[in-house]
Amino acid sequence: MKREPLTLLGIETSCDETAAAIVRLRPDGHGEILSNVVRAQLDLHAAYGGVVPEIAARAHVDLLDPAIKQAMAEADVSFDAIDGIAAAAGPGLIGGLIVGLTTAKAIALACGKPFVAVNHLEAHALSPGLTDGLPPPYLLLLVSGGHTQLLIVKDCGDYQRLGTTLDDALGEAFDKAAKLLGLGYPGGPEVERHAAQGEPNVALPRPMLGRPEPHFSLAGLKTALRQAAMARAPLSERDVADLCASFQEAVADVVRDRVLRAMSLFEDWLPEGPDPALVAAGGVAANGRLRTALDEIAGNRGYRLVVPPPALCTDNAAMIAWAGVQRLARGLSDGMAAPARARWPLDPDAPPALGAGVKA
Repeated sequence: MKREPLTLLGIETSCDETAAAIVRLRPDGHGEILSNVVRAQLDLHAAYGGVVPEIAARAHVDLLDPAIKQAMAEADVSFDAIDGIAAAAGPGLIGGLIVGLTTAKAIALACGKPFVAVNHLEAHALSPGLTDGLPPPYLLLLVSGGHTQLLIVKDCGDYQRLGTTLDDALGEAFDKAAKLLGLGYPGGPEVERHAAQGEPNVALPRPMLGRPEPHFSLAGLKTALRQAAMARAPLSERDVADLCASFQEAVADVVRDRVLRAMSLFEDWLPEGPDPALVAAGGVAANGRLRTALDEIAGNRGYRLVVPPPALCTDNAAMIAWAGVQRLARGLSDGMAAPARARWPLDPDAPPALGAGVKA
């Protein structure tokens, strides 16, 4: 289907990455990343073992304007050539979101361009359309920041949540595991790096296996890891490696079981058509062991597995711009009163998951 080309500036400031990107929707419907600038703040937060919201917000103020300038220069476009401005409006840290939203609104007002307030989770959900040309519907494992969910992506703006985490998200679990083992921040890559040197020989639980609803619960696994580490203290490098390998293997088993259950529910809903697709998006999707587990179950069930490149799994502005493109192409834009949202579920009508609280 032929479409009018659209070029958007995307801005991402929901956590601790300050990002700006230029993305174009080509007439053939495919996306093109003209620039994708990400300025990380890891050094500012490493000493605290996690993101400090006030520090992150102040860093966004300093870093965002130069990031936008760089993105425009790399794409070789002017504001006159931009068709709209998209910014992450939530969920995330309110201080950082306000920085990005205020900047995007100011540019939109000054240039007379449409403004699109993007759900950060929707940007992850739609990213396979940008990276792999994959249109909905598909089954999504969303593992971004404080979220771990399984959803049916029916269309832009249309999502059905099948499962969520009842406590810790996968990313939080990896970060907490790294911290209790004395590893660096961010925890996910550190756990994966040490796991590669170890053996999964420590008995750890696999919470929620076999449950009919594809929810997750990881707090008990984290507690079991702490108890196993205390029983082996003081820990040698080999102990740490084995604990990391065992933790990662337990997580892979949990993900495999939960995704298989979600596949059954997805297949009950899926209309007749092409082979189904499984998408993994969000920062934890970059974990190699999880990717192997997903490859295995996708192959066994006849699914196409799509995982965006690592740079587009972690927080970035290209996915924000692409989500903005999709909404603008449908005639959707937002006013200057669009708020920053700490919580913004993709499926607000999903039934409550007992114990999930704000994770739902």
